[in-house]
Amino acid sequence: MTNLLLFSYQDTQFTNVLLWIALLLSLVISIVLVFYQRKKGRELSYDLSLLDQVKKSNIESEFVLKAMRLSTWHIDPKTFVVTFDNDFRGQGNEWKPEEDGSDVQGSTNMLDERDAARVYKSIEEICQGRTDTYHEEYRVKITGTNTTYWEESFATVAERDIDGNPVSIVGTSMRIDERKAMEAALIEAKYKAEESDRLKTAFLANISHEIRTPLNAIVGFTSLLPDLQNAEERQSILDLIQENTQKLLRIVDDVVSISKVEAGKEELMLTTFDLPIMLKAVVDQYMPQLNKGVTMTTSFPQSSLSITSDRNRMQETMRHLVSNAVKFTDRGEVTVGFDTPVKGKIKLWVRDTGKGIAPEYHERIFERFFKVDEFIPGAGLGLTTCRTMAYSMGGNVKVDSQLGQGATFTFEVPFADVDAIPGKNEYE
Repeated sequence: MTNLLLFSYQDTQFTNVLLWIALLLSLVISIVLVFYQRKKGRELSYDLSLLDQVKKSNIESEFVLKAMRLSTWHIDPKTFVVTFDNDFRGQGNEWKPEEDGSDVQGSTNMLDERDAARVYKSIEEICQGRTDTYHEEYRVKITGTNTTYWEESFATVAERDIDGNPVSIVGTSMRIDERKAMEAALIEAKYKAEESDRLKTAFLANISHEIRTPLNAIVGFTSLLPDLQNAEERQSILDLIQENTQKLLRIVDDVVSISKVEAGKEELMLTTFDLPIMLKAVVDQYMPQLNKGVTMTTSFPQSSLSITSDRNRMQETMRHLVSNAVKFTDRGEVTVGFDTPVKGKIKLWVRDTGKGIAPEYHERIFERFFKVDEFIPGAGLGLTTCRTMAYSMGGNVKVDSQLGQGATFTFEVPFADVDAIPGKNEYE
């Protein structure tokens, strides 16, 4: 009995020890699990923060792509297939392969013929590892039309194998139509500035010569007057002085007229006048200047026609045209006339039988200081003044001529027909 009680007591002590050991192990395991969970929790929080950063970065990247209207793509150098990942260039982009990719050669066929070979060669060089970067500007054909738009692309090697050969090419493209238009505008502005500088230089050179010629004559002949006693000789010199004074005055008037019209400082002065009367006055003015054997006639479809327009500019334009016809016609005749008005426009014309003008000079003669024959006196501003004044009135001046067959200058201008309005005249 004593032994049995002693065994039971020893067994109870052993069990208690085991329980304490189990309890301690459970406590240790619980502590370890708590620390492990805390560690995993921190790792999970870090992963979640990284995920948020990646999401935020993707949103920002997408925003940047959208703001800059970019597209992103990649090329597999082995298969030579290009695939677009994102495209925010906007509508109407023709150079966009299928989503599962397409051959680079087929894609470059959509480019303008002037750029396709160059772009393909650049892509080929970066895919073969001969260059590290790619940058090209090119024109893309718009399907079904003869027009193109501009794009710019950049690319670089994203990954290489152990031998250093490209494994992946990444790139981006963007529309640059606005930039190209701005570049073209800047080039045009630069050209105009250079042309303006050239014209200014030519103007100073020509005008100084044209002014100096009659001015020298005036000064020279004036200095001779005190030494001349013969009345006939003095009158001849005075006539020459008067002639050169008129030439000088016409040059100055031409320059002032062009400057005022082009600067917009001279507004249209509309008056009502009789067109045939105005043309007859111009003819009478230049009749004494005709070369020997040349006649001047008029050809009017009606003897009277009252119109409303800028009389001064119309008369000045016709004076220049008639003056040129008289100057370049040494035989035959000069005819001044107008056609029957059509749809609110009237065409005045001056026809001569002079030496004529070659077709290649039909537009150049309206340039400042341009003269087909440098030996003919004049500043080369008359026809420039005519076209400038015609433009300011909403009209135009043109020439129809062949070398050796005379010339016909037409001056077409809009007007208001007031023949049917009683009491209207140029003195109102």
